[in-house]
Amino acid sequence: MLEALILFFSAAIVNNFVLVRFLGICPFIGVSKQLSAALGMGGATTFVLVLSSLLCSLAFNYVLRPLGLSSLDLIVDIIVIAVSVQLVEIFIKQFSYSLYQALGIYLPLITTNCIVLGLVLLNVSLDHSLVEALVYSLGAGVGFTLVLTLFAAMRERLDLNDVPAPFQGTAIALITAGLMSLAFMGFAGFAGSTA
Repeated sequence: MLEALILFFSAAIVNNFVLVRFLGICPFIGVSKQLSAALGMGGATTFVLVLSSLLCSLAFNYVLRPLGLSSLDLIVDIIVIAVSVQLVEIFIKQFSYSLYQALGIYLPLITTNCIVLGLVLLNVSLDHSLVEALVYSLGAGVGFTLVLTLFAAMRERLDLNDVPAPFQGTAIALITAGLMSLAFMGFAGFAGSTA
């Protein structure tokens, strides 16, 4: 149980995929203007991370590896991720059309979000079991949602403040993201920072 908690904390905070590994910057900047859209994108990405990690781990460990087809791993991963994102898109469109419109083009772009593919490949390279892969994926999704939500809250607050003209807009957003990254990198000494 403690190992699962360390793995979860490692993925969510210590090795945060956005602020430490620098994956998923496009949705991080693009969807973080409104808190509601950030929460929706975080939830959708978390679901895709867990689902695709589960399916890719099953495919690799129980189909590709036993048949000696490990070299097809990347192709299978991309197909599984694309299908997972399409399922999430259909679900959100049916049950929350306002969220679907708020996410706009960024929802189908989860397919090309490097967090998803990076996580799946990292699970294979770290030789995670199925349970470890799910815990790590959930941690990565929670970390992505946490960072996206914090950043959206900061951007909403910055819009209300008097920011000097040269720093308005994207400039202050990138400065804020850099400061957040420094804060998250401060956790690098904790257990699990190599995972």
